[in-house]
Amino acid sequence: MNKDTLNKNTVSYHDEFIGSLKDPNEAYVYLQVAIEEYQEDNDTEALLVALRNIADAQGGMTELARKTHLNRQNLYSILSTKGNPRLDTFGLVLKGLGFKLTIEQDKRAHAA
Repeated sequence: MNKDTLNKNTVSYHDEFIGSLKDPNEAYVYLQVAIEEYQEDNDTEALLVALRNIADAQGGMTELARKTHLNRQNLYSILSTKGNPRLDTFGLVLKGLGFKLTIEQDKRAHAA
């Protein structure tokens, strides 16, 4: 079986996953988990992939650029696997995706 036949006879999990992220609640939970994982292992790449996936679900980088007033090419760079957005840019991206940056107290850190 060649690649074309395989692609024709299967559904891309990624496409289905991106489709599920069109639901704001699904996107929220996904981003929440990505942020929690980032705090556990400092894996920036996984967090940026999550943001890219949510952006794809919400119309892509062009739409995100329109909402954030950031250059589309800069967004691709910022959200790349090697991206390192500044805090203000990170905030704009979150806002453009319909989220806001908040903090909460880690009750485990304060347990006696």
